[in-house]
This record gives sequence, structure tokens and C-alpha cells, in this order.
Amino acid sequence: MSWSSSDFRPSAEVFGKNGVLEEQKSPRFKKRETQVYVGNLPLDISEEEIRCLLKDFNPLHVHKIQNGCKCFAFVDVGSMQKVALAIQELNGKLFRKRKLYVNSNRRSPKRTLDVTEWTQELLGLEKTSGQGFARTTASTQLVPKASVDPCKTEKPRTSIFAVPMEMRGSFLALLLRECFRDLGWLATIHSVRGDVGLLVTSIVPQTPFFWAMHVTETLHQNMQALFRALAEAEEQQPYLHDSAVRRGTRCLAEYQLGDYGWAWNRCWVLDRVDSWAVVTFIDFGQSATIPVQSLRSLDSDDFWTIPPLAQPFMLEKDIWSSYQVIHRILKGKITGALNLELHILKFEEFK
Repeated sequence: MSWSSSDFRPSAEVFGKNGVLEEQKSPRFKKRETQVYVGNLPLDISEEEIRCLLKDFNPLHVHKIQNGCKCFAFVDVGSMQKVALAIQELNGKLFRKRKLYVNSNRRSPKRTLDVTEWTQELLGLEKTSGQGFARTTASTQLVPKASVDPCKTEKPRTSIFAVPMEMRGSFLALLLRECFRDLGWLATIHSVRGDVGLLVTSIVPQTPFFWAMHVTETLHQNMQALFRALAEAEEQQPYLHDSAVRRGTRCLAEYQLGDYGWAWNRCWVLDRVDSWAVVTFIDFGQSATIPVQSLRSLDSDDFWTIPPLAQPFMLEKDIWSSYQVIHRILKGKITGALNLELHILKFEEFK
């Protein structure tokens, strides 16, 4: 099951009415319009290699950033015309077996969706002991291995996959304690079993790990209440002062749902580099780097009573090789929880 453009229509009630950010009028913001963002870079890439990657656009300055297992760069190419050309030429291009994500700081016209229709379509971490999520960072996964002899089938081999940092209990415990005052709902996460529908929001390529929303009536109600509250907050909440944006700040920012439009979402600041903030979108399990000036205040506990919409999962018998699964609903069953990482549920898709 997948979303189609006919499932969406503009909805001012849900996602707000403002268009261009006020900060875009400032000279500092305009200067960054000549920068291009290059994401999903290899961890060992040098700034000189990044310059070579964009040599056709005569880069003026390269700012490489490595945040844990993520590597990206901001490259000043001197003009908005070159930014557009770089995006057209490089976005989606494979580089060292990685799909590049190339974008600019300027916003394209928004296409917002009607959350009522969206959630109607969806209908069709910590242990309570307080000891933390896990003491291990690996899981066992079966992966078919290609055989040289096409007439001979080789038995599946066991592969080891490290649990991504952003899914580890030690990290999530800190994040959730900072964001949510009541964590009682955590006790029910690892008890989910049986047939389910999961709306995939993010994946970790070439691993079995992913983030998804467990499609239930409760999810439907929470989405309705949360997005309506955030839409109203978008018009009322002030932009954060520069000095207020630091690790651990609870805030509001726009999240892009692929080709389907923008949604205001709760986020938590992971790190800050100059005028850019690395944030985690709480309800999608996705991290992004966005301008500090685009963050709005969202520190009232009233916005943090609804549990995160997405949670981490692990494929039982496969790994992710394509981003096309994002924003699709998978049908399958929950077979249990990952040993010592009880907040990560194992999922087997129906074929």
C-alpha cells in the first residue's frame, strides 16, 4: 500500500498559513542561498574530495560536518543559479555506492496535506525497571549470499548488524527523558505481538533497522490531536532566540514528507554547528540539518503529552536496499523484541 498525490490536498487548518520565514529577509540568510547541502557522504571523505565532486560548479568554500555516523557538507558555489544546477546534476547520484542528497537552503513551494484523510487511510525503551534499554549493540540477521554456481543454492549466512546510535537505548533514554515528563507508555512497547500494519517513516540502508508508525485507532487519534495542536502553535509560537538553540532544546520545525508536502513536527536539538542545527524529528525517527532561524519555541509540556508516533523496528529476515519503502504501509507480524533492546521490535513482512 502506498500514498498517492490524490490522497493529499492543502489544509491550512493542519499545517498553518505562513509562507516564507521572516528570517529569510535578513542578509545573513540570503548569503546562505548560495550554499548547497550535500548529504549521505562517506565518513572518510575529505574536503578536497568534496571540492572535486562539485568541481563543475567552482566551489568557493567547503564546510564538512561529521556527526556520529552521519557525514554531510555545506558548499558555497557562489550563486543561486549554480545551486540549482548542482541539485539537478547531483541529487540522487551514486557516489561510492551511496545515494547523495543534494538540496539548497531555499524552500520550494509547499504542498501540504490533509491529515484527516491521511490518518483515515492509515486505519484501512526503556524498561520500566529503569535499568536502561540494552547492554549490547549488535543483532543477528540472516542474509542470503549470492552463489557463484547458479544451479547451487547456498544456505543463508549469519551477519552481525550494529544497532544504529540513534536507536540505542542509552541515546533514546536521554532523549525521551528530556522531552516527555510521563514515560508510562514505554511499558507497553515491547508487549506488542501479532499481525500489524507499519507505516515506514525512515530506514537505515543496508541494515534491517527502520522507524515506523504502528497503525492503530490510537495512532489515528494521536495524529489528529497532535497535528492540529502543532498547526495552531506554528502561528503562535515565537522563533527561538539564537542563544536558546543548543543540545537538548525542545522545538518546532517543518518536516518534509517526500513529495507530499511539509508538516510541522516536534523536534529535539542533537547538535549545533554555526547557524545550523542538527535535530531529530520525534514523530518520524528522522534527523535533519536545518537553519537555526527556522526553529520555533515548543517548550510547553502541553505539546509533549502524546507519545512519539514512530518507534524503532528490525526486519526479521531481510535488509533495506531501497528508499522506496519510505511512506509505504507494510503488512506483517511482530515476532518479538530484540534481546536486551526491548524497545526494538522484530518485524516479519508478509510476502
